[in-house]
Amino acid sequence: MIDTDMIEVLRRKFTRLRAELNERGRRRWAASEALELGHGGIKAVAHATGLGERTIRRGCQELCDDHTRARPASQRMRRVGGGRKPLQTHDPALVSALEALVEPTTRGDPMSPLRWTCKSTRKLAKALVGQGHQVSHTTVAQLLAALAYS
Repeated sequence: MIDTDMIEVLRRKFTRLRAELNERGRRRWAASEALELGHGGIKAVAHATGLGERTIRRGCQELCDDHTRARPASQRMRRVGGGRKPLQTHDPALVSALEALVEPTTRGDPMSPLRWTCKSTRKLAKALVGQGHQVSHTTVAQLLAALAYS
């Protein structure tokens, strides 16, 4: 059984190192501490640091695997393909619907690459949501920038 003094020591150590460690470093540090503590170590480190027990277990597995195989050439933090996909992937009609909304109010010299619209991003987002597209005003601003609107 790990006592509260040990948890407090772990919490102080983690607080000192947190800013210096990346995601992999935090996971491996926590795993190293948990392995040193033995039985109940993962739970104690999770309680002290706020990291998930699954994360610490993954770190333990990585530390054990490192002894048996060579280090990969790539030092990626996460697997390829992670993260949220762009809205255009889920809703291919989004960009064309946005262009249809801004086209009547587009301003600027047709010979110049600089274009702008008189509608705000919030009003455009509200109109798109009314058409059934799930989009925020910040995403509308990003889409307009990709379409060369200033």
